[in-house]
Amino acid sequence: MSRKTLSLDERLNNYLFAAGVREPELARTLREETATHPESNMQIAPEQGQFLDFLIRSLGVRRAIEVGTYTGYSALITALALPADGELIACDINAEWTAIAQRYWSQAGVANRIQLHLRPAQETLQALIDSGQSGSFDFAFIDADKTAYPAYFEGCLELLRPGGVIAIDNTLWSGQVADPAVTDPDTVALRAFNTARRSDERIDLCLLPLADGLTLARKRA
Repeated sequence: MSRKTLSLDERLNNYLFAAGVREPELARTLREETATHPESNMQIAPEQGQFLDFLIRSLGVRRAIEVGTYTGYSALITALALPADGELIACDINAEWTAIAQRYWSQAGVANRIQLHLRPAQETLQALIDSGQSGSFDFAFIDADKTAYPAYFEGCLELLRPGGVIAIDNTLWSGQVADPAVTDPDTVALRAFNTARRSDERIDLCLLPLADGLTLARKRA
């Protein structure tokens, strides 16, 4: 028995995928199309998508927020996990990338569950708060520009109900957060974000070594 998380070499990673990942065919096709794009490193891993699906179904999520949609893989996974009357607010600023997303959402029959907002996410989150929707969402997924993570987190936390969960991607950042010699703005921002969450009494916290690091924050009553 290992007393720390296993490192995944290629063989073990392939086994994990073969034994434990149930990826919808349309999601796989979207992931493969996205892999041809220069920015494909922004795509979440399929096992991470499955974890989000499991989490959303387990929490009984009906209303969700996504900050950072890219080509729509995580939004597709989320929408498929929502009930028929579920709703996902998807925030992004890139019309070209999200046009790919919308094509796949339509093919999957879940486009009616997704409201895409093409403007800075902070504006969308604030508009939801201003319209009286604080405390009405069950789940949020943050995967966007790292220096704005604190603002996205605060907006999502305000919009979440007590017991709701925020999932924050890239919080281990290829291990660079643990290297004090790395001082680029994204790494510094993520390091500070992680430190702040460690002492945040408003949430229950779990930092998972899944994909590039996934932080879960459950809003306390």
